[in-house]
Amino acid sequence: MFDPVEKLKEFIRHPSVSTDSKHREGMRGAREFVSGLLGSLGFAVEVVPTDLHPIIFAQRGGDPSWPHVVIYGHYDVQPADPLNLWKTPAFEPTIVGNRIYGRGAADNKGPLLTNIAAVALALEENPRLPLRITFLVEGEEEMGSPSFPKFLAHYADRLRQADFVYLSDTALPNENQVVLTCGLRGLSLFDVHVTGAKGDLHSGLHGGVLRNPIQALAEILATLHNPDGSVNVPGFYDAVLDVHPWERDELKKLGADEKAYAQFLGIDTFYTPPGYSPFEAVRFQPTLEFNGIGGGYQGEGTKTVIPSKAFAKISCRLVPNQVPNTIRQLVQDAIRARTPSGVKVEFVDQHKGDPYVVVPPGRSNTPAGQSPVLARAFQATEQAVTEVWGRPPVYLREGGSVPIIADIKRTTGLDSVMLGLFLPEDNLHAPNESFNLDVMRKGTETTRRMLHALAKR
Repeated sequence: MFDPVEKLKEFIRHPSVSTDSKHREGMRGAREFVSGLLGSLGFAVEVVPTDLHPIIFAQRGGDPSWPHVVIYGHYDVQPADPLNLWKTPAFEPTIVGNRIYGRGAADNKGPLLTNIAAVALALEENPRLPLRITFLVEGEEEMGSPSFPKFLAHYADRLRQADFVYLSDTALPNENQVVLTCGLRGLSLFDVHVTGAKGDLHSGLHGGVLRNPIQALAEILATLHNPDGSVNVPGFYDAVLDVHPWERDELKKLGADEKAYAQFLGIDTFYTPPGYSPFEAVRFQPTLEFNGIGGGYQGEGTKTVIPSKAFAKISCRLVPNQVPNTIRQLVQDAIRARTPSGVKVEFVDQHKGDPYVVVPPGRSNTPAGQSPVLARAFQATEQAVTEVWGRPPVYLREGGSVPIIADIKRTTGLDSVMLGLFLPEDNLHAPNESFNLDVMRKGTETTRRMLHALAKR
């Protein structure tokens, strides 16, 4: 059995930034690391070419009557910028106390390695474990998984032989309470570009005679929300489903503290849609957010210019029953209708993903025909969590997105069991990302027990 912490250090050292071509070698190194590790455990490893970053497809076969789990993860990470805000080098793992620091430590290298370590332990204890296991590890999750649909089209028949997907790319509210995530928000992203004059202009010679694209863009964006925080786009909420009572009951089990949450965020007041607490809003409501805005001179000092162009990056997080293309069209139509004269507006569509929800066993509205192996997997995971962490998990939707989970469901019919392993303080996508090594240890033991329980028939 390998040392998971030492292997995680090795994994982090590969700067596998999928969105930056300068890190192609880091992507290759991370991919070879995962492929080699799975190969050493006896898996038949395929590295499937894509238009950009290959997908690792590794299988442990067996009797077709054995349960079959697909374990998902990704080997790519977010850019480490801004590097000057890191206290330790982003791609040189550093352990401080019970935390390991480095880009990708929590998203998703630590959790992925946690599940690989659990499989290694289970197979070491029982080399003939009656369980078929497939690892599906991609390299484009942080850029919207553009190669995944084509991969699914070619591998759907092989994936349909499985019973469910298992992953750890979701959150825990704290290190003592496990969440089994039962829903993820979808995504619809695009850029909006506003253009005025044919080129930048001297603000003294030409100011006051034409509409400034920055001003026009600011006016447009300001119309997209109501004063109460809700989205001001006709039809935006039409498809949103009511929250099931059991989901609100599960959320109450957290005993979440709004004051502590505000302190963690560094804000003095929340800005949520009417009728929703902040903890409900991030799980049950869709959003429209501005992720970036620019135009004109950005350097030090001043430059008295009226810019020709301005832009903003917009993302919408979507809840079950909302369709990404529909929402994107609604928002873009609203922007077109609100664009003032004197400027023109154009859009650049970015990636998207459907929302996903699975109803755990034992809930009154559990859909008929749900896989019995999936039900056993939920039960085995719940039991393992209770034994290892000392309290049962709660079942909650999460505000984040893993778009390929909905793609897998739509293409293969497979649902997912999602064991959260990263914490709010892990700083995902931000400087000083880290992963709690106690969570890693308990996560490994949880998954190990789940695999053994699932193999018992």
